Amino acid sequence: MIDRALADGALLRPARPGDEPGILACIQALAEYEKEPDAVENTVEALTATLFGDEPRAFAHVVERGGEIVGLAIWFVTYSTWTGTHGIWLEDLFVYDSERGQGYGHALISSLAAVCVERGYRRLEWTVLDWNAPALAFYRSLGADPMDEWTTQRVSGENLAALAGA
Repeated sequence: MIDRALADGALLRPARPGDEPGILACIQALAEYEKEPDAVENTVEALTATLFGDEPRAFAHVVERGGEIVGLAIWFVTYSTWTGTHGIWLEDLFVYDSERGQGYGHALISSLAAVCVERGYRRLEWTVLDWNAPALAFYRSLGADPMDEWTTQRVSGENLAALAGA
């Protein structure tokens, strides 16, 4: 992916070292929006290791305007045993409320679709909270299909430790 100019002098680009504080601020703002303001345990150091370490396991595209990160897409590569190809899992998409309506969210998701097409990946997937009507409407406008027959499962905390020791 190369840098791409957007409206109002904004720039869509891959995240780079030094972006971690702005990325973390977006993550914290997303947690507040999703009514989980105390749930973020991530740190600048953890983001540095994850996004820019020796073997990055997650990636980010950001929208920068006026020297500030105003939107982001954090993603990682998946694999489908059914198609025999990789895909992209969009972990988080976020644009500050004050920056919405500029096309930044669309540009971020479009950039991930372009990565999929360029690499021969056949899926771009993510989850969305059931109550997030604006996001659901936005995703439908992009042509996203709900996977209603699937329910996300999670093991974490004490249950994860217990399962690991089983």
